Amino acid sequence: MRRPTDSLNLNRLETTMIRTLIALLMAAAAFASHAAVELNKASQAELETVKGIGPSMSTKILDARKSGAFKDWSDVVSRVKGVGPGNASKFSADGLTVNGAAFKPELVAANKLAATAQKKEAAPKK
Repeated sequence: MRRPTDSLNLNRLETTMIRTLIALLMAAAAFASHAAVELNKASQAELETVKGIGPSMSTKILDARKSGAFKDWSDVVSRVKGVGPGNASKFSADGLTVNGAAFKPELVAANKLAATAQKKEAAPKK
């Protein structure tokens, strides 16, 4: 024979299971919203899911991508007007990647130094 407390315990167990399931679903949704967006493969709509990238910026990115895939973040910074190290860092923190890599400011700075050195070497000497 069932005791009245048995159904009460069953209801508590069901409530706990439902709450756990809801928490897991919410966690999965939060994770999916922060999933990585690959700059070289993303559509305009996918680019615009990254915080800070609106229609104007996504159009600039897609226009620059028409001339070829981006090699790395320094390539993005040099080819897309409006994307400097600050924006690149923010976009990367929100899940944007270039060839699977997150933004590293030291690489952009190193590439700028190398480009400046090449320009000086290529300049005609007086």
